Amino acid sequence: MSTAWMQPLPLVAILRGLTPQEAPAIGLALAEAGFRILEVPLNSPQPLESIALLARALGDHCLVGAGTVLTPRQVEDVKDAGGRLIVMPHADVDVIAAAHALGLRCTPGVATPTEAFAALRAGADALKLFPAEQLPPPVLKAWLSVLPRGTGVLPVGGITPERMAAYRDAGATGFGIGSALYAPGTPPTEVARRARAFIDAWNKTNRDPTP
Repeated sequence: MSTAWMQPLPLVAILRGLTPQEAPAIGLALAEAGFRILEVPLNSPQPLESIALLARALGDHCLVGAGTVLTPRQVEDVKDAGGRLIVMPHADVDVIAAAHALGLRCTPGVATPTEAFAALRAGADALKLFPAEQLPPPVLKAWLSVLPRGTGVLPVGGITPERMAAYRDAGATGFGIGSALYAPGTPPTEVARRARAFIDAWNKTNRDPTP
C-alpha cells in the first residue's frame, strides 16, 4: 500500500466549522506553515464552496478534500468542487468504492480490527483511528501487529502536540488534527502558530535518539 500522498508531512488539518470567507486565509496560513493536507468536514457551513476556494488557492501544493463524508453522492459533490481526498468517520465500503471510482484518496474511520480489515479490503488508502480518545497507543500497537505491513494509520480525536510521541512510538504514520489547530474564528496568525507547534512535535518524533 502506498502512502506517498502523506509526504512530506502526514498531518491532516481538520477545519471543522470553516466558512468560505475564512477559507483562503486559513488555507494559506497552514500551507505557509508546512501543512500539505487540508480537510473541510461536510457539516461545516457551505463546505463545498470552501473546498473549491482552497483547491483553487492552493492548487497542487496541497491535497484538499472533505471530512465527515457519509454517502457516495457526497463523494461526487466533493469531486465536483475540486476535492481530492475523502475522509470518513466510519468504514462504509460503498463510500470507499465511490471515492476510488472517481480517483480520490480515501481514509475511512475505524474503531475495531474488523472494521480496519474490511476497509483495507475495500481499498482504503489509509485508516483513521477514531476516536483516538478511546483507542490509546497500546491498542494501535496491537493492531499493527496483525494489519498488513505498510498500513497507514492516523489517530484522530483529541490530538495535541504532547500526545503525538506515544502514538508515534506505537506506529502511527500521521495524525488528523482538529480543534487544537483550528476552531471557527481563530485568526490565521494563531492557526499558523499552532501549525508550527504540531510540525515541531512531529519532527521531534522522527529524530534518531542521541547515542
